[in-house]
This record gives sequence, C-alpha cells and structure tokens, in this order.
Amino acid sequence: MEDLLYEVRDGIGFATLNRPQARNALTFPMYERLAALCGEIASDAGVRALIVTGAGDRAFAAGTDISQFRDFRTAEDALAYEARVDRALTAIEECPKPTVAAIAGACTGGGAAIAAVCDMRLGTADARIGFPIAKTLGNCLSMANYARLAALVGPARVIDLVYTARLVGAEEARSIGLLSEVLPDRAALLARAEELARTLAGHAPLTLRATKEAMRRLRLAARAVDGDDLVAMCFTSADFREGVESFLARRPPRWTGA
Repeated sequence: MEDLLYEVRDGIGFATLNRPQARNALTFPMYERLAALCGEIASDAGVRALIVTGAGDRAFAAGTDISQFRDFRTAEDALAYEARVDRALTAIEECPKPTVAAIAGACTGGGAAIAAVCDMRLGTADARIGFPIAKTLGNCLSMANYARLAALVGPARVIDLVYTARLVGAEEARSIGLLSEVLPDRAALLARAEELARTLAGHAPLTLRATKEAMRRLRLAARAVDGDDLVAMCFTSADFREGVESFLARRPPRWTGA
C-alpha cells in the first residue's frame, strides 16, 4: 500500500496521506514524495489546483512517525531532519498552483505544519490542530516553522499553542485563522474542498500566483534568523530521548530539563 496517494481528476490534484492505521503519521519518504509531487505539479499544465488530505476520518496527519527518532543522537541528525521537512514545506509554499488542506480529525506536529503552509485550510467539526511537543517529545520547531506560524496566527498564539500543548478545536481554529471553513463531516469536507479548488482553478492564475509569492516573500525575513542552535539543543537532549521512548511505551515522560 502506498503511503501517499496521488490522482488528478478534471484538473484538480488530490494528494492523500495514506497511513490510516498510524493516523497518517508521516514517514521521511512521505515528506520527500510530497516535495517531489509539488515540483511536478508546478510544471504540469494539466493540474490547476491541489488538495492535500488524510485517509480516513481520524486524522489529517498525526505528526512525524515517532519511531524514526529513535536513532537521533547528534545535532546533525536533528538538522538533517528539519531540512528534510522544510524541503516539503517550502515546495508547498513555492508551488505556483493553489493548495487546499482538507483536515478531518487530528492534525498535529508535522501534519499541522503541512496544513499551515497550504494556501487555504478547511476542517471537519471534529478537527483538532496543534503542536503538542511540550508534553510529548520535548523538541522544538525550526525557526522557519516558528516564522510560518507567527505569520499565520501571530506570536502570542504560537506561544499559547506550544506552551499549553493543547489541540485547538475547529471553531477556535476558524476564529484564529487556522481554518477558513468548518464542515460537518469528511464527506462534506472533501466535497467543499473540491468545490473550492475548482473555484480557485477558474480564477486568474497570475493573480493567485503573485499573491502567494508575495506572502511567501513577506515571511522570508523572519525565517532568515538562525535557530539551528535551538534545534540542536532540544533534539540532542536527554529529555528528547525520554520523550521518544515514553511516547512509544505509552507512558508519561519524566522531564529533567537536560
């Protein structure tokens, strides 16, 4: 079974994160395939918009598959991981076609980062979005992702989301700009996502492309700030190793701040 499905229907691309048994947790190859897919779409005149969603109704994507972190020991491991994720997120940002995230259920960590860089986000009434790393792994976001989130919802809400480690419900997500619309269930979500994508596909492509690129350029200044030391500090810590092992063992982590 492919972990990322892709098809084109009448000019609309549909990318589906396809690990429903793992709540669509992202493997490293899935990030790489998503990046490559966006590059292909950029030069494909037959695709006018892209919808990204998750298989099933339990999750859009429940972050990165935690088992992949077990071998992390060095700053280079951490920075290589963040670079891998950033290639996928940047590819979505730079894709000249409109992108719509259709979110059903949980959308956390790397999944929430993917949704955040899509042009528009729709969610089901039971959608829950957040970055609960302060109570799960004890790691941090990259500077680029802090900048992306701050541009989307503001610095105070980034602090709130990360510090409290809570998942934002659909209506709150709509009120703070994480979602533009809330639909009752997955069937309605996918129907509305396709309707929206077709609307966008029918609008002036250069206007949409210029607007998307303008927003990306406005975010670049904040992303230029170096944050590699913060990533290295968190990912090489004893707390991070404890977070990974406790998560996989399904027990509360024992933080030491070291």
